[in-house]
Amino acid sequence: MSSSIAASSAPVLGRRMAVRKTSGVRPVAAARRSATVAMAEVSQEGFEMRRKGVKEAAKATVLTPRFYTTDFDEMEKLFTKGSYGKLNENEFQSLLDEFKADYNQTHFVRDDSFRAAADKITGADRKIFVEFLERSCTAEFSGFLLYKELGRRLKKTNPVIAEIFTLMSRDEARHAGFLNKSLSDFDLALDLGWMTKSREYTFFEPKFILYATYLSEKIGYWRYITIYRHLQKDPDNTLYPIFNKFENWCQDENRHGDFCSALLKAQPDMLKGFQGVLWSKFFCLSVYVTMYLNDSQRKDFYASVGLDAKEFDMHVIHNTNDTTATIFPVVIDTHNPEFKRRLDAMVEANEKIIAAGDNKLAALPSIISIGINFLGLMLMKGRETEASWKEDLQIVY
Repeated sequence: MSSSIAASSAPVLGRRMAVRKTSGVRPVAAARRSATVAMAEVSQEGFEMRRKGVKEAAKATVLTPRFYTTDFDEMEKLFTKGSYGKLNENEFQSLLDEFKADYNQTHFVRDDSFRAAADKITGADRKIFVEFLERSCTAEFSGFLLYKELGRRLKKTNPVIAEIFTLMSRDEARHAGFLNKSLSDFDLALDLGWMTKSREYTFFEPKFILYATYLSEKIGYWRYITIYRHLQKDPDNTLYPIFNKFENWCQDENRHGDFCSALLKAQPDMLKGFQGVLWSKFFCLSVYVTMYLNDSQRKDFYASVGLDAKEFDMHVIHNTNDTTATIFPVVIDTHNPEFKRRLDAMVEANEKIIAAGDNKLAALPSIISIGINFLGLMLMKGRETEASWKEDLQIVY
């Protein structure tokens, strides 16, 4: 699941679930833990450390990458043969064969250039790169956990689909491991095992998982390939060799998206009628808005590789939108000037929320502003698509 894209794609739909209870912690244990936190090391970039060489995970917010869970019993029902829409077994077998080929098995290989490049990144740029690697690693690891569990739970229900999910988890684990190893070039790492047990999980309904995952993988493809092509034309801005891996990396994202597209097409009721239009627009918007707000906060990272964050995002959004138009009954009219205007208004509001800090009262008008602008985009006339079931829609959009 790609980087910092849809890991928090639709927070209003999710229910947060703690992995383990903490209310029974004894006072002595709590005091010891507080003392440990108080004595926590701080890295040279200003990051809080769990222990030597291991960074504390970034605090969870509305926009940070999340870990997901779902109703796995309901997911099994969705994929039961005979009950799952128009499941084309030959198509999924072909997809499985492609995943088994594992084209990137030997692609993610490191050499001495990684550490050498990291040593040259100093000051503010060094902190920016660490944050980029951490967010990307967390998002990819989130995908690994979800896909691994889906592969395990669907093994008896639908072995072919289960194996594809398992192979997708292989890809995500490879990405996460490569990113975490890259963090070591900056003398840092994430404790992914600890994060698995301690991080809160956000609950999504099975059908929402399919929408969000499809968009996450496809927008991930456009992000990676856009950065790769940009740096191929301007290699002087390739500050760190991980970007040279993005061409093959994005092909993993594309294959994952194609699989999710096939799952959605096999259940056409999810793409028809009022609900099909509603959820198509909602998830497109959620992913686009989340990316735009996140990247506007990290414009210095994009500047460090010669990109303008907003121009980059609009390019990615337009291309992702064209891709989703092949499956969704209606998509956002991203070329409508109102779309960009409202995105920028949400960026301004988000900056005020950040400036307000813990003062929720001061942040409230800006939170309302974001909600109003999001609703305005939802109500904006959508763009008709050429999806094969479009004629079955029974509403005007």
